[in-house]
Amino acid sequence: MLVLLPTAYLPSVNYMAEAIKADEIVIEAFETYTKQTCRNHCTIFGPNGKQKLTIPVIKVNGNHTLTKDVLISAHQPWQKIHWRSIETAYNNSPFFLYYQDQIAHLYHKKFRHLLDMNTEILFIILKILNASQPVRFTQIFEKHPDYEIDLRTILGVKLSGKQTKYPGYTQVFETSHGFIPGLSILDVIFNLGPEASLYLASIHTNP
Repeated sequence: MLVLLPTAYLPSVNYMAEAIKADEIVIEAFETYTKQTCRNHCTIFGPNGKQKLTIPVIKVNGNHTLTKDVLISAHQPWQKIHWRSIETAYNNSPFFLYYQDQIAHLYHKKFRHLLDMNTEILFIILKILNASQPVRFTQIFEKHPDYEIDLRTILGVKLSGKQTKYPGYTQVFETSHGFIPGLSILDVIFNLGPEASLYLASIHTNP
């Protein structure tokens, strides 16, 4: 089974749940870039509840820029800000110390293209989850591609997974804000560790 997905920054729990079910992951590279989506946004669980992290980007061809051509802006210290936010959110989680080095190096490395950073993140997440699905990219844009599952628009929207059922698990700030489902996969990894893959397998999505 092939699944066609948008590129994603620190992908959501339901994004990764769909990814690890597939035999092969295909990432859309030739779509016209859509702003305010998972492509450069993610949501973590901080001391004040939901916290959005956004990579500043440059659309080199304006509204006609393809995803593969989107650049990461270097005009603000977003990497430092994002990593500090992740540390604050998950420093007290059970598995933060175990996985932090695998994530932290991303915030000390310079990436020119958004797609390159997101792809390296995906490979790291798959490795942490002990998933071995091959990943490849589209070579052209097809509005109605001949893939078994096309989740580009469903998982690529700002508020994804509305019809997804998420089993509960213990979160760092749950006592203050209650359980928050469907966050970045980091939330599951840092809180559940080796059980993260089993958790993803228990998620049921009806897009």
